[in-house]
Amino acid sequence: MKKDIVIPEVSDVFMAIVKEYNEDFKCDDWNAYIINNKEVALEMCLIVSKGDEETTKLKTSVLRKKIETLPAKSFAKVEYINPAVLRLNNTFEVTFFEGNKMFDKSYTFKKGTVKEGTLRMLPLLKKEGVLIK
Repeated sequence: MKKDIVIPEVSDVFMAIVKEYNEDFKCDDWNAYIINNKEVALEMCLIVSKGDEETTKLKTSVLRKKIETLPAKSFAKVEYINPAVLRLNNTFEVTFFEGNKMFDKSYTFKKGTVKEGTLRMLPLLKKEGVLIK
């Protein structure tokens, strides 16, 4: 029965889009990160990302990333974000195991929210970016 299905709530796992300097190409890049602020590791973390915009029907291809283990109080780079994609809604579907339970959460960066004026210092990364809880 539907009422018997328990969907656990995700806490202390975040997505961030960070602006950082690329030493190889001598320019600023936007990169997406997953942040595990929990006291336990995340296992078999799957991230599916896409960008879209309803009114113009623009959309990006779907990208997938797997992280076997994301240790406690750590982060991992998920992907490079082309600046042109920031004018779209960018959604990251995150699924992972904590212990024997599966967790799932969707994080959406609305179009126009990732820009210079909205950057804040992200303590665990020690970089400036935009965080979604």
